[in-house]
Amino acid sequence: MSVHIKPLGDRVLIEPSASETKTASGIIIPDSAKEKPQKGSVVAVGNGTKDEPLTVKVGDLVLYGKYAGTELNLDGKNYLMMRESDILAII
Repeated sequence: MSVHIKPLGDRVLIEPSASETKTASGIIIPDSAKEKPQKGSVVAVGNGTKDEPLTVKVGDLVLYGKYAGTELNLDGKNYLMMRESDILAII
């Protein structure tokens, strides 16, 4: 998974996980009703700031807020660029 983008400062590039297509009981969810995923995999990280180094690293699975980050489309794939402070937890 080679991405040719380097986040700056405390920013992190995340590849969102695929949204669910079925409920636990087997009901198929149409595209119009699917929720935005709130977890994803870290693809690239910045260098951090001099006061606070980054705690996440490439390959970490993370949870983030529903409206966090800026959506990007690179090489036909969707990514989110966000500050590390927008990440809620590492799974």
